[in-house]
Amino acid sequence: MRNRMSGKRNASEVSSSPTPGASTSDGKEGAEPAAKRIHIEPMRLGAVSSQEEMDIKVLRFQNRKLAERLEMRSAMENELRNRIERLEQRQVTDEIVLSLMNKYWTQLEEDIRILLMRVETKSIPEVKTETSQDVKPSIKEENTAMEMGEAAGNEAIGPSEGTSQSSEIAEMEMETESEKKDVTPVKEEKKEPETITSFLATLASCDQTEIDQHMQERCKFSQEAVTRLVSVITAMQDMSKTVAADIQNRSDIDEAVKAVNAELTSENDRLQETINSLQERHQKMTLQFTEQSDKLGAAETKLAEANNQIDDLRFDLTQARQRTMKLEILLEESYTKLKNATLIPGHIFGDGSAGLSSKQLQTLVNELEEHKELATSRLVELEKLQEKYQELVKESEQVKMDLQRLPDSIVMERAPYKNLQSQFSVLYKEAQDMKAQFEETRNLLQQTKGTHLRQIEQMESDELDCQKKLRTEVIQLEDTLSQVRKEYEMLRIEFEQNLAANEQAGPINRELRHLVSSYQSHNTQLKGEINRYRHKLKETQAEVMKLKSELASHSHSSSSSSSSSSSSGSLDRREVSHEKEQLQKQREEMNAHHDERRDPRMEKDREKERGKEEKKEGGKEAETIKELRANLKKSQESQKEMKLLLDMYKGAAKEQRDKVQLMTAERRARAEVEELKCRLRHIEDRERMESRKLADEEAIRKIRNHEETIHQLQKKLADRKQEEEALLSEMDVTGQAFEDMQEQNTRLLQQLREKDDANFKLMSERIKSNQIHKLLREEKDVLADQVATLQTQVDAQNQVVRKLEEKERILQNNLNTMDKEIALRQQSLEMNRRKALDNSQSAADLKMQLDKITGRIEELQSLVKEKSSAVEQENHKFRRAQEESQHLRRKVERYKRMELASSTDEVLMEEIKTYKEQLTCPCCKKGRKDVVLTKCFHVFCFECIKTRYETRQRKCPKCNAGFGANDYHRIWLS
Repeated sequence: MRNRMSGKRNASEVSSSPTPGASTSDGKEGAEPAAKRIHIEPMRLGAVSSQEEMDIKVLRFQNRKLAERLEMRSAMENELRNRIERLEQRQVTDEIVLSLMNKYWTQLEEDIRILLMRVETKSIPEVKTETSQDVKPSIKEENTAMEMGEAAGNEAIGPSEGTSQSSEIAEMEMETESEKKDVTPVKEEKKEPETITSFLATLASCDQTEIDQHMQERCKFSQEAVTRLVSVITAMQDMSKTVAADIQNRSDIDEAVKAVNAELTSENDRLQETINSLQERHQKMTLQFTEQSDKLGAAETKLAEANNQIDDLRFDLTQARQRTMKLEILLEESYTKLKNATLIPGHIFGDGSAGLSSKQLQTLVNELEEHKELATSRLVELEKLQEKYQELVKESEQVKMDLQRLPDSIVMERAPYKNLQSQFSVLYKEAQDMKAQFEETRNLLQQTKGTHLRQIEQMESDELDCQKKLRTEVIQLEDTLSQVRKEYEMLRIEFEQNLAANEQAGPINRELRHLVSSYQSHNTQLKGEINRYRHKLKETQAEVMKLKSELASHSHSSSSSSSSSSSSGSLDRREVSHEKEQLQKQREEMNAHHDERRDPRMEKDREKERGKEEKKEGGKEAETIKELRANLKKSQESQKEMKLLLDMYKGAAKEQRDKVQLMTAERRARAEVEELKCRLRHIEDRERMESRKLADEEAIRKIRNHEETIHQLQKKLADRKQEEEALLSEMDVTGQAFEDMQEQNTRLLQQLREKDDANFKLMSERIKSNQIHKLLREEKDVLADQVATLQTQVDAQNQVVRKLEEKERILQNNLNTMDKEIALRQQSLEMNRRKALDNSQSAADLKMQLDKITGRIEELQSLVKEKSSAVEQENHKFRRAQEESQHLRRKVERYKRMELASSTDEVLMEEIKTYKEQLTCPCCKKGRKDVVLTKCFHVFCFECIKTRYETRQRKCPKCNAGFGANDYHRIWLS
């Protein structure tokens, strides 16, 4: 029962497939290609009484199917064997071609490498003028080389053009082998099979991308080598032209030699023109080759598509063959059954109830005639379409061949070719300009070399003079140093003696402390000076008040000034603030030196003020930093001086220290007062200039800044007043002490003065000696640094001189080698000339071969056209056979139904069922066919198509062709 159900289902699927001439919709469906579906033929087992009988029938059917499959498999195996043999033959021919290409390519690369080894060992030397004696033998050698080249050219031109390609290849191989034997003996016969096998093995092991990359690298290498050869040959040609020009310019060479040289130059120019023309032709051919390769790639893609179509057709053909075999078997069975039926009369038409009426037979005959007429009309239409298709195939093949062989005139008329031609002309002009620039740079290089050599000589002479001067100065400094050391030793001995004497005079110094009262008169003088300083401070305060009033007047007068002077005012402000800061720092440094005995509270306050000022000054510009560094250096020098004085004061008495301190404080105060006066004058001048330039807002800001500075100055004046009061109080205390001790100091005044004079003399001498020693040490350090720098310069110049000498040697060797290379290059030029002649001959032969190949291609085109037409005819016959087989299959099914059915009603019911099945949707098996897809012309029910469209399954259920909203339409079958 299962087999029967499956058979009915398959029969319904087969019957639902599109048939030509069934209806209007089915007629449309016949135009689209057959869908690739697996057709399972129905199998009728007939009446079965037992399980064993059923198994026997199934086994018979399986055996029959296995026999069919075995026959098909044997046929396919035979086809595959033939195909494998063809592919193996093709692979052998391809490997032979690849090995030959690889062999000759490697041979060409080896030849180019040998030529480059001959030519590019050294760079091209500069051309120098030679004497007549050196030129004549070179000209003779050139003449002999030319004669050899002409003889070789005659020998190359001698053979007739009718020689075959194999003889020319053999001659080229002999020439290349002879050239390789001259350079390096290589045994090619042993290496050829190894290289071929290695090359084929690499091809087999690599992927397509790796092979393409490898071949591109190899082509790039060979192109670079050829371009290098061309550049070297052009350089040699330029060099030979320059040599010929120099030779012609010489007056002492014979006229015959000049004539020979002119002939050689003309011939060389002719050869250069031929080379240029060949290069242009090569460039054109490469461009054409690239275009043709692009077209070939497009044709290959089309060929691949055609191959895919052929594979699809082969698959369809195999399936059709299988179906035809099955149908043939079924036909044989049906034929045997018909024979049996004819032998047994009355089986079908014996009974009146079971037989068909004459009306039904007449209707069937009429339908059959109508179907025949439709089939003939469609056959005529198909034949017309087949003829049109064949003509279109021929036209497409002709167009493909025309595309593969475009004429030169079309290529030259195209825009890319013209663009390339214009670019080539521009680049050629640029190359000529670059050549002229190269000559100019060469001349400049020669001039610079001469000047460089002169500079080196001058530097050497200057270096010798500097060394002599340094030696004399060093000797003088060593003499002065030895003298200073002797003086220093003498002073040190005297100082030690004085120290011993001072230590012995300890009790005397204690008594001298009581003589401090003698300085009371000096203190009175200091008081008078302090009063004078107070008067001067009052005057400065009055001047400051005047400045304030002047600033106020300037602020009123500067309201009409322009805003463009803001930058200058800001700069002046900065300068004024910098000067004020410098004054403050100098004052603080001076106070730091002679205020060591102040209270710790004052020192802490000053440290705080300094920290605040440093925080304020931290964001200023780099100029203030430079000035501060200069002040720092000055303060360090003064600190060193103060240290020396302190060392001296420690050795001296206390009274002397106090006296010296007061004197230094007085000097510093006077110097500060003078500096302040100068800076106030400078500030007044600047303020006058600023009052003319500044605008209202800037003047107000400047006045505020001046007021702030005045406020700071007032604070500092108050601090100075406090300091003066503290100094006065200290001076009063010391005055009282001096008055108490004056009486005791009168006795020892004369002794103290004498000792003071002696100590002052010793101290002054010691200070002088220390200063001289320090200066000499600094000079010595400076001279040592200068000597070291000069030594490094001398070493660097020596290295430069050595490098230049090495370069000179290398250039001399290059000149010697290039003289030898000129002869070798001349020989290589002759060889290249002979090769050019051989290449021209081979080009002519290749042209002949190309003509033969074109004739062969035309023959092949005609064959391809004939075969394509034959294939189309076979396809047409195959389609006709398919249609006939389907028609016969329907007849067989109809006869089977008539056999199985007991009456005509049952036959009609079965036909009605089949028609209903054909009208029902093949997807849901429920609805009627009322929608057609315009892309593939398959018919389904509206609900199925709507659900598919809504669920985004927008593909035909039979052929998987996509459809959209406008691709399905309602139909009404009548």
